Amino acid sequence: MGTVVHRSASSGPPSLGAALGGDHIGMPTGSDGAVTVDDGALPGGVTVFDDRYPGVANLDPDLLQALRAAAAADAADDGVAFTVNSGWRSREHQDQLLREAVSEYGSEAEAARWVATADTSAHVSGDAVDIGPVEARAWLSEHGAGYGLCQTYRNEPWHYELHPEAVDRGCPAMYADPTQDPRMQP
Repeated sequence: MGTVVHRSASSGPPSLGAALGGDHIGMPTGSDGAVTVDDGALPGGVTVFDDRYPGVANLDPDLLQALRAAAAADAADDGVAFTVNSGWRSREHQDQLLREAVSEYGSEAEAARWVATADTSAHVSGDAVDIGPVEARAWLSEHGAGYGLCQTYRNEPWHYELHPEAVDRGCPAMYADPTQDPRMQP
């Protein structure tokens, strides 16, 4: 199989749904301001083919096409299925995740290592997807570049974005975490 990327103790303290890349993120109920499926929240087991969920359907079409090509072809032949733990998110959903991260990690600076603002999140624009389970992430770590699918952050082995140039040149170097990504700077 491929290289399994794992988080070391020095990488920081995930949780918050294993820092949002966990293999199942609970789906909010929708009452009293909670985010819903319409905001991009996903129940467990959603695949890249589940268009009935905005969290999948609202992904960038090129990213979704690359994910589906990888999942339907080579990954499936290798017995690997992709689960979308998180894809597109509304601004409200992203803001809620950031508030929860600040509360859990104790500071905005530590939370920023795991959750971007609604203004900078690639999830809000539909340009990022969090993939599970571990076997799917390992498969993408080894084969994703062939589809332009690249892990963006070393501390988030579940977070993938589309880099079409990776098909010919390989994936770009990863950032240690989102705080090192120039796109995340105000």
